[in-house]
Amino acid sequence: MLRVVIAAGLLAIASDVFAQTPEEIRLWPGKAPGSEKWTVPEVTTSSAAGDRTISNVSDPTVAVFLPPPASATGTAVVVAPGGALRVLGWDNEGTKVAQWLNSKGIAALVLKYRTLQTMPGGGRGRGAAPPGGAAAGPRKELEIRNGNANPEPDDPGLREVLQMGIADAQQALRLARRNAAAWRIDPARIGIMGFSAGGGVAVGTALAERSDASPDFLVSLYGPSLQDVNVPAHAPPLFIAVGSTHFNVTNGCLALFAAWKAAGKPAEIHVYDQISAGFGMTKRGLPVDSWSDRLLEWLVARKLR
Repeated sequence: MLRVVIAAGLLAIASDVFAQTPEEIRLWPGKAPGSEKWTVPEVTTSSAAGDRTISNVSDPTVAVFLPPPASATGTAVVVAPGGALRVLGWDNEGTKVAQWLNSKGIAALVLKYRTLQTMPGGGRGRGAAPPGGAAAGPRKELEIRNGNANPEPDDPGLREVLQMGIADAQQALRLARRNAAAWRIDPARIGIMGFSAGGGVAVGTALAERSDASPDFLVSLYGPSLQDVNVPAHAPPLFIAVGSTHFNVTNGCLALFAAWKAAGKPAEIHVYDQISAGFGMTKRGLPVDSWSDRLLEWLVARKLR
């Protein structure tokens, strides 16, 4: 009996390590295309609570979080953190999300995609946009056309790095499919989830031509499209959660939902009162805290988990 108990304990420890120790994998052989000459070093900072933020990403990777084999459902999600395409909220919109997904038997690949470059001291590097975007003035909601909620549509650096981020996300989706057998993933149940600007990256993969990098489902957490939305015939089911007064973002998410609906594609949206910013995995004592429960219900209902 003692041996059985010890063996069970060791198995539990091994399963816990399996779920919590991510493997980091580079997405491109050599330097990523388009940013070969970027030289600003990557920087990681931590908040008082210990949450990490990453900036100046030029070497995109994924951190692979796999659930214990016994609980794996076969579903996988590429998770794209937000940060205005300038930084990545690595923990609150990345690793913590991956750990929650693992607890539900879902594999997660946290995407470290390329971001706008900022020189030491605050100067601009290649691909960088002016701090703060457009000139200061009265706060006015965007006029959203064709579902495009990009607040800086005329900035060439932003356009460039958005396309790089989408390319990085597509590489992550391909990587998940190539490793489907080893990672106990169903190659027909690989989706992408993006927060804020990461949502714009995620939407970009769904709007692209159908390929082995097309997601099987799309989850946008306060992440409207950052480009014109022409919903393709292969558009995947869409889930959206957003605050009701998130400047520019709420209307952008509503426009994204409307575009999917007009195209006759499956879509679900949750708009949370008393929320005017991103929320990630942070608890606020409000109904928005249950967004992950609603997402899980949606995945189950669509037989994606």
